[in-house]
Amino acid sequence: MTTNNDNRLNMLWEGCLRNDRKQQEMLYKLLAPKMLAVCMRYAKDKDEAQDILQEGFIKMFKNMHNYRGDGSLEGWIRRIMVHAAISRYRKAKNTVLVEDFADSNINGGTSYNANSLEVKELMKLIRQLPDTYRSVFNMYAIEGYSHQEIGNSLGMSELLSRTTLHRARTILKNKISSLTSINTRCYA
Repeated sequence: MTTNNDNRLNMLWEGCLRNDRKQQEMLYKLLAPKMLAVCMRYAKDKDEAQDILQEGFIKMFKNMHNYRGDGSLEGWIRRIMVHAAISRYRKAKNTVLVEDFADSNINGGTSYNANSLEVKELMKLIRQLPDTYRSVFNMYAIEGYSHQEIGNSLGMSELLSRTTLHRARTILKNKISSLTSINTRCYA
């Protein structure tokens, strides 16, 4: 079942294929907020996310003819945004994996309550992860990539992808635990 939004998207897409600049602008305005949210998961801050968004839309408009109609158009565009983020990460990658969270206080068995966090707070914590950790976490936990796909995309082994995901989760658990214990003390 197609929705009015799907129909509008498809109509705009047809106009974009004809190089209609007005239709391209309307498509951008329609999808930019959703795609910016995707980019924010991979970026350190909003400025970097906006750069990734622009790069993604440029790639999308250059490769429009490659969309074959398999799956949703919005899903195809979303994947381009993820690949734009990965591409940016690869260009910037000149450091080794280092856990640069001195305050991560890794202690086993820490309990935490992620339900008490708002999505905005959780996304902020994810953005604080080191680049590699953030990319692996997003690709696995949010985008649904396998460790093999992540390894191939980021130029690492499958085992390193798994280890990086584990470390990212540990950092997030500890940060969530710290936040929730602070909140519990404030409201006690």
